[in-house]
Amino acid sequence: MTEQVADDHDVRGTGPVLLVLPGGAGHPMGLEELTGRLAERFTVVTYDPLGLAHGRLGRPVGEQRVRAWSDGAHRVLAGVVPRGGQAYVFGTSSGGVAALDLLARHPEGLRHVVAHEPPVVEVLPDAAGQRAMFQEVYAAYRAAGLDAAGARLGAGLEERAPGPLPGGDPLSPEEEAASPFALFLAHVLVPFTGYAPDVGALRALSGRLTLGAGAGSKGQLPHRTAAAAARLCGAGLAEFPGGHLGAVEHPAEFAGLLTEVLLRTGR
Repeated sequence: MTEQVADDHDVRGTGPVLLVLPGGAGHPMGLEELTGRLAERFTVVTYDPLGLAHGRLGRPVGEQRVRAWSDGAHRVLAGVVPRGGQAYVFGTSSGGVAALDLLARHPEGLRHVVAHEPPVVEVLPDAAGQRAMFQEVYAAYRAAGLDAAGARLGAGLEERAPGPLPGGDPLSPEEEAASPFALFLAHVLVPFTGYAPDVGALRALSGRLTLGAGAGSKGQLPHRTAAAAARLCGAGLAEFPGGHLGAVEHPAEFAGLLTEVLLRTGR
């Protein structure tokens, strides 16, 4: 098994290239078992767009843009995929948003893309209300810190009334820079949930796209959004083990189904 580390991505395993785009602020924490199992069948390239696992955690971070993540992913693939070759792509949550943008704008060389519960709420009829909810999460983070934001986000994803939020203090810039979750809340959550996928481009590429939804997310916003995106884009919908964090919570089962979906659809 080969293992390589660059300043914003890791490469391990052998076989067809599979680019993995983590969620949150792009830090691959928690995905080690998943990528290890996938590396038994694929050359797994795990992209870390902010370099948080590559020595940059603790440095200031600015507002993130979906386009910047997908352009970075395209650059990484260009460096690891042989000329004329093709790659598979798996993205989850915010990484799933970047995966959709990557396929829409850089489809050349992509064999199949699985976007697991990307929070592209612009595809929903109640998009305005969901954007407002994510703004409330951001406001809770700025006013009272991680616990308050986490409580509001959890209620929003489960589509239930939030109730009273826990108290707390805002994080200092140094504390924020040292926390991947804080960086996600501060610089990724609002711009990524406000992203509108290019449905026309994705529909034209629907044979190369599968939306993933967690079995544990049924009746919740992430599952509803994934299903709506699949319908609009004419893409397949696959149900994966667990909920929104199924890739972390059920890595063996998740890796097995992901491998099956990629190899079946990517032939």
